[in-house]
Amino acid sequence: MTDVKIATREAYGKALVELGKEDQNIIVLDADLSVSTKTALFAKAFPDRFFDIGISEQDLISTSVGIASCGKTVFASTFAIFGSGRAWDQIRMCCAYANQNVKVVVTHGGITTGEDGASHQANEDVAIIRASPDMTVIVPSDAISTEKTIRAIAKTYGPFYVRLSRFPTPLIYQNRECNFEIGKGILLKEGKDATVFACGVMVSSAILAASELEADGISVDVVDIHTIKPIDKELIIARAQKTGAVVTAEEHSVIGGLGGAVAEVLAENNPVPIQFVGIKDTFGESGKPEELLVKYGLTPQDIVKAVKAVIARKK
Repeated sequence: MTDVKIATREAYGKALVELGKEDQNIIVLDADLSVSTKTALFAKAFPDRFFDIGISEQDLISTSVGIASCGKTVFASTFAIFGSGRAWDQIRMCCAYANQNVKVVVTHGGITTGEDGASHQANEDVAIIRASPDMTVIVPSDAISTEKTIRAIAKTYGPFYVRLSRFPTPLIYQNRECNFEIGKGILLKEGKDATVFACGVMVSSAILAASELEADGISVDVVDIHTIKPIDKELIIARAQKTGAVVTAEEHSVIGGLGGAVAEVLAENNPVPIQFVGIKDTFGESGKPEELLVKYGLTPQDIVKAVKAVIARKK
């Protein structure tokens, strides 16, 4: 992991432009937020293949589905809070149920949206979308994995929900291979005492926590579990069997997100002690992202505490 920090939304905008050069069937739509979501880069490069629908997220998805039904690969973007909330019915019925080739790529996920406050902080979106049948849900951890995610979903038919961040995050894969595959987690570090499954901005925090734990003689796995649905059951079961204790870390509510998905797998296949690092069933507030991560318990130190607590529960 490097000290260089890039927001995953930045990587998204650049990846769209490169895809646009390679494939004339790539169409991009936005809901009046293209500067923030970075789809403005595509709009500048390919104005005839970009459509700003305005502040109308339901129309954003419905129009995307109409274009996709004509054989196009469509990327539809807005903020996570609006994409998952205001357009939920259209995503469920028009994208998922109708199995349309629409990639809903949202930015500003989680509490690190910061000063915009609770009205703009999507801390429930992964739970909302993963409950729908046939939706694939991905939360990339850095700019490099985001670029690979966007390329992979462009080549894979079907409806996707990809959650990106406003907050710049360290480059995890600059000095290591990013073997990204939809539905397959990436084991970043192997340990023996516990396993930390993380996604999004919390992956870099998990890596820092692992280093801190090493100083205390505790060895942990760190897994980038970028695909929340379909989740990598095989990897989750294998790591839980080896270490006997699990921690999940996500910038999302502890209800229904990564923690819930991992717990569902383990409850059916290999029950072990588990601790959840995430937002504890509360709304956020306005503040600097770094301060909000501290207040809501989403720091490397919070992961360290969770690991020590879960190890103490091992039989």
